[in-house]
Amino acid sequence: MNPIIKNILGVLAGLALGGAVNMGIVMISSSIIPPPAGADVTTVEGLKASMHLFEPKHFLMPFLAHAIGTLVGAFIACLIAATHKMKFAMAISVLFLAGGIQMVLLVPSPTWFSVLDLGGAYIPMGYLGYKLAEMAK
Repeated sequence: MNPIIKNILGVLAGLALGGAVNMGIVMISSSIIPPPAGADVTTVEGLKASMHLFEPKHFLMPFLAHAIGTLVGAFIACLIAATHKMKFAMAISVLFLAGGIQMVLLVPSPTWFSVLDLGGAYIPMGYLGYKLAEMAK
């Protein structure tokens, strides 16, 4: 197969599967760690209004969703891509980071979580996904 097509497919598959993992974790998170009583977590407005009710434990699943989604996306992109695997892993990471920045701007969260999430869930996990894909060869 043409390397350019493989690279494009790698990035698209990484974005799709990483996004699916992220969303899957977010969807099951309330059954693992229930949201605070009275919190509406189904809308951005509900999250904004109830953020003061959240405890540190409520931020675990969003962090894991962002980190594992990015890890899986970068890993898949590297497995499929024919060349420039590190660049594609970082591209996935930066795209997921852009989504993370958007969420920080849309939904106010504690500063500690924003720093941890933006600093730890995207670029480091993309690099780890790259390294794992290299080891899997």
